[in-house]
Amino acid sequence: MESTKRNIIVTGGSRGIGRAIVKEFCAAGDRVYFTFNNHEEEARSLAKECDATAFKCSQRDPKAIDTTLSAILNEANTIDVLINNAGITADMFLMLMPFEEWDKVLDTNINGVFRWVRAVSRPMLTAQKGAIVNVASIAGLIGVGGQTNYAASKGALLAFTRALAAEFGPKGIRVNAVVPGFIDTDMTAVMPRQVKRDNKERILLKRFGTPEEVAKVVTFLASDQASYVVGQEIIVDGGLTATVS
Repeated sequence: MESTKRNIIVTGGSRGIGRAIVKEFCAAGDRVYFTFNNHEEEARSLAKECDATAFKCSQRDPKAIDTTLSAILNEANTIDVLINNAGITADMFLMLMPFEEWDKVLDTNINGVFRWVRAVSRPMLTAQKGAIVNVASIAGLIGVGGQTNYAASKGALLAFTRALAAEFGPKGIRVNAVVPGFIDTDMTAVMPRQVKRDNKERILLKRFGTPEEVAKVVTFLASDQASYVVGQEIIVDGGLTATVS
C-alpha cells in the first residue's frame, strides 16, 4: 500500500466484509470514512478502534448520501478511493416475493451504488485520479434459488462496473469489482447446517472464506500495486466457480 495517507470511503462498513475492509485501510495508515445504516453500536466501536469516522447513511436516501459526502469533503478535500460494499438480502422464492422486497434489494444494492458513484465522480474527475471497487457476489454469476432479487442486483453491479470502467478509465479513475463467494459473515451464519455442508463440498478449498481474505483483495485493487488493473472482476470464492462451465 502507498505510504501517503489517502481518503477512503467504505459503504456498509460496520460488520462483516465491510468491517474487515475498514480495518485493512486503517492499518495501512489511510484516513477512512465509512457508512452504516443499522448496527450503530458496532459502527461506533469500530470507528473508535480504528480512528475512522462513521456516518449513519442509507443507500436509499440520495439527500443523506450528498450530506455525508459534503461532510467528508469539508474535512478531506478530495476522495481517493470509494469502496461500494453496502448491500442487503431478502431471500424468498419469486412466486412469494412482494414487489417491495424486490425493490428494496435492487434499490439498496445497485441504485445505492449509482448514487454514491455519481456523488463521488465530481471530485474524482476534477482530480483526474481515483479508484472505485464494487463488492459484488457469485450470486451475480451463478444461479442461486431464492435469490432472484439479490442475484439481479449483483449481476447488474458487475455490468455497471465494466461500463463505468470504460467511462472513467480514460479519466484516470480505475473501476474494478471483487466477487466474493461464501464468506463467514452474519449473512451465511443463518444458513441451515446442511446447506452449509453441501456448499462447502462444492468449494475446492472445502471451507468458507473470511472477511479478511476478501478485504485484502479489495485493498489491493484500490492500491497503486493494481495500477494497470481496470474493469476486472476478481473472484474470491475458494474455487467454487472454477469448475462451473
